[in-house]
Amino acid sequence: MTYVERATDLNRANWRKSTRSGNTGGSCVEVAEVAGMVAVRDSKDPSGPAYLFGRQHWATFVQAVRSGAFDLG
Repeated sequence: MTYVERATDLNRANWRKSTRSGNTGGSCVEVAEVAGMVAVRDSKDPSGPAYLFGRQHWATFVQAVRSGAFDLG
């Protein structure tokens, strides 16, 4: 798959926010499944850049978040 095809896929992606985001004034990220990968973008800048992660890398990151690996304090 070429970069252009992925860019087109991102325009048509079904972006979603975590239900835990609540009403944070737009301070959250959105994710979408695109071409077998997970795309992540800033919800305040939907036309800005998106980062693409392999499914396994994304799953590892989510597991770390859930386990508190990034909690401050």
